[in-house]
Amino acid sequence: MDYIDTLRIFRSVVEARNFTRAADMHGIATPAVSRAIARLEKRLGSRLFHRTTRAVSLTEAAERFYDGCCRVLDDLDALEAGATEQTREANGVLRLVAHTSATVHRLVPLISGFKRAHPNVTLDIMLTERPVDLVADGYDLGLVLPFMLNNEGTVTKLLERIPLALVTTPGYLAAHSMPRHPSDLEAHVFVPMPPSLRKPSLTFRDGEKDVTVRMKYEVASNNPDFNLAMVLEGFGIGALPRGLVQREVAAGQVVTLLDDYPIIDSQIELRLAYASRTLLPAKVRAFIDHATEFFGDSVQRFD
Repeated sequence: MDYIDTLRIFRSVVEARNFTRAADMHGIATPAVSRAIARLEKRLGSRLFHRTTRAVSLTEAAERFYDGCCRVLDDLDALEAGATEQTREANGVLRLVAHTSATVHRLVPLISGFKRAHPNVTLDIMLTERPVDLVADGYDLGLVLPFMLNNEGTVTKLLERIPLALVTTPGYLAAHSMPRHPSDLEAHVFVPMPPSLRKPSLTFRDGEKDVTVRMKYEVASNNPDFNLAMVLEGFGIGALPRGLVQREVAAGQVVTLLDDYPIIDSQIELRLAYASRTLLPAKVRAFIDHATEFFGDSVQRFD
């Protein structure tokens, strides 16, 4: 029996003025109540009760101790109730780390929709494109690409696969030969992700065989928006999220290349990450369910 349980028994004895009734309140035997009070008296170095065959009365020490004991137990009950409430109702601060470009271009409707549905949740969002450790960095959830996770124990849920497009500017093609086959890319320069995040190579399907091309580059970054900007400046070919370049393709600022040769494993996985499957606060569970519904049948509902 721990000290808090002992305090609760003491309080019950005081209020019931009877060891047997106190035992019934806690579902234990009367001798267990007597032993708990004896341990508490030993700890405090003071007698707490005068006992006769008919009644139990408090000593002066017990009267003083009772008031403080009630304050402690009431505060503890309120604290536990607050923690329990957080597991039932979505409220409080939700700390979310998210991939910058994916969030700006794709996830604003997801996040804004969640906020409207859960007005009692305050969102604290950190946008980044570096590896993160949800637990060590203090985040509740992550909207991340696979390279951003450096903790193998993190639970992830696939939200979306984002296809890539191979693009460059008409000006770049005017100064270089048009690639007609994946092998022609060996003569070209790219604006890729850094090798520390993604292998600097692309593999294409050519009929029944695969063709792997190593990407030569002079500029690399972990930000797709920056890479697109450098492609627009004429610094080479970019393998970029198709949704990111749709406007530039429609405007004729960039053109797609080698559309007849599918890029193998070209899709970028957007994942929802969280530290544990169990004992999730309501705000975390609510966001998981909201994201699952937002992205539809491509992911399974959290349960």
